[in-house]
Amino acid sequence: MSSNSNTHLTLSERQIIEVGIVNGSTHTAIASTLGKDKSTIGREIKSRRFIKSKCALPVECAIYSKCKPGSECIGDSCRNYVPFTCKRRDRSPGACNGCQKYRSCHFNKYWYDAKKSQNGYEYTLVDSRAGVNLTSEEARVMAEILKPLLEKGQSPYQILRSHPELDVTERTLYNYIESGVFEHFGIGPLDLRRQVSRRLPRKKQNEYKKRNDYKYLQGRTYKDYLAYLSENPVASVVQMDTVYNDGSNGPFIQTFKFLRFGFLFAVFHEKKEGQDMVSGLDTLYETIGALPFQREANVILTDRGSEFTLADAFERTSSGELRTRVFYCDPMASGQKGSLENMHIELRYILPKGTDLRELGLTSQAKLNLALSHINSAPKEYFNGRSPMEMLRFIAPDIFESFMRFGLLEIEKDAVLLKPHLLK
Repeated sequence: MSSNSNTHLTLSERQIIEVGIVNGSTHTAIASTLGKDKSTIGREIKSRRFIKSKCALPVECAIYSKCKPGSECIGDSCRNYVPFTCKRRDRSPGACNGCQKYRSCHFNKYWYDAKKSQNGYEYTLVDSRAGVNLTSEEARVMAEILKPLLEKGQSPYQILRSHPELDVTERTLYNYIESGVFEHFGIGPLDLRRQVSRRLPRKKQNEYKKRNDYKYLQGRTYKDYLAYLSENPVASVVQMDTVYNDGSNGPFIQTFKFLRFGFLFAVFHEKKEGQDMVSGLDTLYETIGALPFQREANVILTDRGSEFTLADAFERTSSGELRTRVFYCDPMASGQKGSLENMHIELRYILPKGTDLRELGLTSQAKLNLALSHINSAPKEYFNGRSPMEMLRFIAPDIFESFMRFGLLEIEKDAVLLKPHLLK
């Protein structure tokens, strides 16, 4: 049997670990089953387990139940405090799955879930292992701190103690130095004579790559979206995206489609940064009001564009109140929000690809409102000849009035114009 001791854990192997924990197996027994080292199993469980139930007592004290009745617990500063330990939880197997005392235990209960662990692993394992998690500028700033102190004979440990802003572990810093990350700044295992100010060659700059942070996707994938709708079948959905022709100079159109009445709303932007998109959602939220927004936009589905990564800011107001749930389509799967993509086709009748949108006349929110008014006033076959504007007026008259105050208009069907010269 070939060894797989040097390969990453798979979902099926994590499921075996979970079963082993339920059965009370030791790290050694689980490792033997998987052909891994027992330290691998220990690290996996310790790093991936989570607190499923917090301690019901004021403090995890082993003698809490033996304290004199009526005494007030002052926590770990009490002279009689004895930290609670559990051989099963704190040593091997390292989690509380399958513990016979689970229901009666009042202390922190740790749980290991194979599926959640696999998801966490996949979010962590991003980009290539080649290169380092630094930009060339970050490396230069670190080198400016490190070089004079290393020349004084200080160790990485000593430097990190006095410079916590470096924000790396001692082992990581040793790895960076030993692998030549700072060699172009005069820092290496043997040679420390060159100046930190030496400019990094362009070819070498390409070796530095800041890894993308995908934590915003945790619990917000398309699979999570489908699960949420399964549990909340009456949830109202708004799909969100951006439309533009010139990625460098704009203008940029942030689009929102209310699926319940097929209505397209959009916000005009000069830039396409994350905060601009949050501001666009704020505009929608403030335009229709908090209660109508929460009623008609329980869920927002968007793609994984870099401008949409501020998930927490989308989901909460500036005061921290939850206003919606945000989910993301799978990569290269625009069809998962196909309803909005189809609406973009109509928007492109007025704003064709390859044209200069400013020269075409799209210079302000007012001009964009004009385009939206005509698009939303066009009859739709799937509404039996009614327009999204009519559906909105019938289903949500309060939102209809809010959009009218914002500057949208209901256009007579015969007057609807879906051509570029509309904006002229």
